[in-house]
Amino acid sequence: MKTNIKTIMMALMAMLAFSFTSCDDDEYIARTLEGTWEGDMYTSYYFDYYDQYVDASYSEICFLRDPYRYASGDGYWVDYYNGYGWGRNYIANHIQWTVDYGVIRIHFIEDGTYVRIRDYSLDDYYFNGSIELGDGGWQQFRLRHVDSPNWGSYYWGYDSRYYYDYYSNENKVGMEKAKAKNPEASKASDAPRRIFRARE
Repeated sequence: MKTNIKTIMMALMAMLAFSFTSCDDDEYIARTLEGTWEGDMYTSYYFDYYDQYVDASYSEICFLRDPYRYASGDGYWVDYYNGYGWGRNYIANHIQWTVDYGVIRIHFIEDGTYVRIRDYSLDDYYFNGSIELGDGGWQQFRLRHVDSPNWGSYYWGYDSRYYYDYYSNENKVGMEKAKAKNPEASKASDAPRRIFRARE
């Protein structure tokens, strides 16, 4: 009986040690993650009305660590576009993020969506890893550490009113054509949906 109790106690101590190590690792990852990173995150926006994808040229992601929660925080995610636009050449979101057993989970506040990052390497200069795609697959990415821009100068979320004003009647004609082609489109939101996908 004493042998069984001793064995159980040793197993419990090993499990606790593993838990503490995992938490320590998550905290270390969060500290290294803190800052602003730039590169291609394979972000696209899908417009239901047009049945069209628009690919981001690059993204900037800022991770700000919560000093009281250690392995989590908030920040900013901005996707930039060349040759497209709706009065602005970007869509910006506030984010909340956490590191849980090595997996980085990001919540886009304005969009109400999530994405996961795993299998990454991280140092003071580069952030390489795999981001979860909309089809369930994973895409490798490479970001570099950059200086933070002035986050106070951005408009947050997708502003359809600004988009409509910018494109004026051309956009209205396009909307009517899309509705005629696909009646279900009239039920869809006019805001594009962020999708992570491999480039064709």
